[in-house]
Amino acid sequence: MADSTFDIVSKIDRQEVDNALNQAQRELSQRYDFKNTGAKIEWSGDQAVEITANADDRARAVLEVFKDKLVKRQQSMKILDPGEPRQSGKDTKLSVALKEGISQEQAKKIGKLIRDEGPKGVKVQVQGDELRVSSKKRDDLQAVIALVKGQDYDFAVQFTNYR
Repeated sequence: MADSTFDIVSKIDRQEVDNALNQAQRELSQRYDFKNTGAKIEWSGDQAVEITANADDRARAVLEVFKDKLVKRQQSMKILDPGEPRQSGKDTKLSVALKEGISQEQAKKIGKLIRDEGPKGVKVQVQGDELRVSSKKRDDLQAVIALVKGQDYDFAVQFTNYR
């Protein structure tokens, strides 16, 4: 019988993030406390969001609105990497990078956890920015998923290609 496998990845659902961004823009245009503040949120390239407002605290408030919309769309807060607010003329700008992929160091940490605490007979391979976990028993794979979900990493984790 062939081994059962699944992949551990850290990917961004770009469509959901885009929907959350659009909802945040709509809320900013309608809310009374954001009227005439120049508050706006928009894409800055493919992997970042730019927030503009007339004050630091207003920019942070826009970020909170965006986070709220992401949570409602079941997106992890761990994909966000907000920078510090910076002055740009009379406006304050806040760049928020979107993190995607698992680094080699993080992959080694997950692999070590699975080897040390996971069921015997489970194999882990690092494939670029994702991990392939394989085992003869599907129950072992379920145990590995529960083990990895129980950990608190500083990046979002998803499980794909379960077969």
